[in-house]
Amino acid sequence: MSAAGRPQGFRATFAWTWRALLGNRYAVVTMLLAVVLYSVFYPTAYRNEVASSLPVVVVDDDRSAESRALLRKLDSMRAIEVVGTPLTLADARRAIESGHAEGIVHIPGRLQRDLARGGQAQLVLLGNGAFLGRASSVLEGMGDAIRGWAVEVATAQAMYAGAPTSAPYTLVKRPLFNTQEGYGSSIVPGVSALIVHQTLLIGICVLGGGLRMARGRRLRARPVQLAAAACLFWLVGMTSLLYYTGFTFWAQDYPRGGNLPGLLAAGSVFIAAIVALGLLLASLFRSPERAFQLLLMTSVPLFFLSNLSWPWPSTPAWLHAASQLLPTTPGINAMVRLNQMGASLAEVWPQVATLAALALGYGALALWRWRGDE
Repeated sequence: MSAAGRPQGFRATFAWTWRALLGNRYAVVTMLLAVVLYSVFYPTAYRNEVASSLPVVVVDDDRSAESRALLRKLDSMRAIEVVGTPLTLADARRAIESGHAEGIVHIPGRLQRDLARGGQAQLVLLGNGAFLGRASSVLEGMGDAIRGWAVEVATAQAMYAGAPTSAPYTLVKRPLFNTQEGYGSSIVPGVSALIVHQTLLIGICVLGGGLRMARGRRLRARPVQLAAAACLFWLVGMTSLLYYTGFTFWAQDYPRGGNLPGLLAAGSVFIAAIVALGLLLASLFRSPERAFQLLLMTSVPLFFLSNLSWPWPSTPAWLHAASQLLPTTPGINAMVRLNQMGASLAEVWPQVATLAALALGYGALALWRWRGDE
């Protein structure tokens, strides 16, 4: 902004900032187009949320009626598919190493004999540790099949012994929030809030860096001008947030709409904190390229510091405390709890209060950096 010809009032500065945004192709791509592109391409990788038909091989050294019953039970599971019955464990290992299988079930030769004597069956389950996500699904699927088969065996043994054959209780597992039990439903909502943060933050810094590079000197603005620009960026950020929490989650069939009034209230504070931080950082960049270089690489650390993928007690205390200075840490947790889990505003009040403090603190620093006229 230069002193000559610079808009002075709120409305004039608001319109001028909007024209400056639309006239900067980097800012348009980052703040507007990237939001839509990410909403289409990022969830695509997690469209098949629940692992299914993962190949496993079975080494059956018993070759009895009981082992064949277990084999049928394994092949009936959704998560796994029996693709072969090699003769030895060495052959099964080669199937894992060549990528043709993800797990091994070894049935020892004494299976039916041990069951006939009233003993316990000994089975060996192995998973490919090179892919932890698939290994977990494979082992869980094999475990579910074996538990189902074991219930049938125990029922048959109880009939011969004259004991009651019905179980005293039945365990029914129902996920409370992640109803599809998918990776996408648990990760994408949090990443969506991070995408809103990064696109808005980078866009503000790119716009500020581009204006400063064009002027060749530090940009300055009056409080009313800074407030007008902040309002425009806030509207852009809220539109992005509502686009994800509304249309994208609906289109991808992710959990949504848990507490819409609370989401609007907390989301407005979340976006305000991002805008305040963006205006502060924008005063530091001298070119738009620097904003891309320095901020793009922070996406992954920001997500991990939000502690959405593991409990915060697993993070060092000093690192967890430092992460509270980032809008993403309280913001992602608040957005997921309100929209996916249906939490009340009172239950996310600590996160909202932290975001409000960040908005005020970074806003004051931004006013100090942009203070005065040239």
